[in-house]
Amino acid sequence: MNRTGLETFDFHLPEELIAQAPAGRRDASRLMVLERAAGATSLARFADLPDLLPPGALLVANNTRVLPARLLASKPTGGAVEMLLLTPLPLLEIHDAQDGWREAQALALLRASKKPRPGQELAFDPDLTVRVLERGDFGRCRVTLRFRGDLRALFERIGHIPLPPYIRRPDSEADRERYQTLHSRSDKQGSAAAPTAGLHFTPEVRAALEARGFGWAEATLHVGYGTFSPVRAEDIRDHRMHAEWAEIPEETARAVLLAKQQGRPVVAVGTTSARALEGAFRACGEIRPFAGETDIFIRPGYRFAVLDGLLTNFHLPRSSLVIMVCALAGTDAVLSAYARAVRERFRFFSYGDAMLIR
Repeated sequence: MNRTGLETFDFHLPEELIAQAPAGRRDASRLMVLERAAGATSLARFADLPDLLPPGALLVANNTRVLPARLLASKPTGGAVEMLLLTPLPLLEIHDAQDGWREAQALALLRASKKPRPGQELAFDPDLTVRVLERGDFGRCRVTLRFRGDLRALFERIGHIPLPPYIRRPDSEADRERYQTLHSRSDKQGSAAAPTAGLHFTPEVRAALEARGFGWAEATLHVGYGTFSPVRAEDIRDHRMHAEWAEIPEETARAVLLAKQQGRPVVAVGTTSARALEGAFRACGEIRPFAGETDIFIRPGYRFAVLDGLLTNFHLPRSSLVIMVCALAGTDAVLSAYARAVRERFRFFSYGDAMLIR
């Protein structure tokens, strides 16, 4: 078999195992532990995480916050149009227009019964219109947002939580809380999807980790098209990631560097934290503060410079995320673990169960 063929990373997943809602409690989700060295798996609960982490581990979590970035409208002709803002709000360059409105260019995903044309204006609210500047591939468009008032408040008022399409229900008010991590920061609100491995953490789990002496640090990667776009290349060596914005603050860089110097394992909370850490190292050649875009695509054969372990959810077949997990733990071991997860009726994807690779 061609080990770089996309079909290598395919697996059977019964549709009923795709979680449509979160567990009753964040830390009530199940946890599979995968040993990197032996490929062995064991089963636990997420609340048991402090008993399962390697001694002295430093956890690095993504503190981005999800924006209600999905907007719905009707065109004058009656057709429906949907927009998902891809550019993180903190990165928008906003200008005052002469007519009292404000403007900012952005990238967005546009879906409509008829493809929007360059020059077309779409009204999502009396205070927000979107002008299409140019069409890209797979629904991506460059647009101009024209708005009055505070843009963040506008999205909070009229936007929908951007649940993934495999969650086959409308978003609800409960999703505004449960599709956010408890460590997300309001000044880091820029994601079009949640960093889902972090959804399982509760104050009780955090307190238990601290009591046991585990370290906690935070990075930012605004989750966008690079994370959730499908791999379309039949050979994964031909896949190119869409860049996403990441930040490693000084205190996190210091904590990671100290852990590496002391021989303590660095465990990323989620694939986005992993990409932030490894992408920053690739850009800088060392562990130090970083702010900028990363398009790092981690696939089997990649040599990890920072990561020793990973806490992550169960991912889609043939996705860049499951490919990254295979890079860390080995393709055969990961596919075997996923097969066991299916047999054990684990819940998959964003609102599903978790895996600890150590």
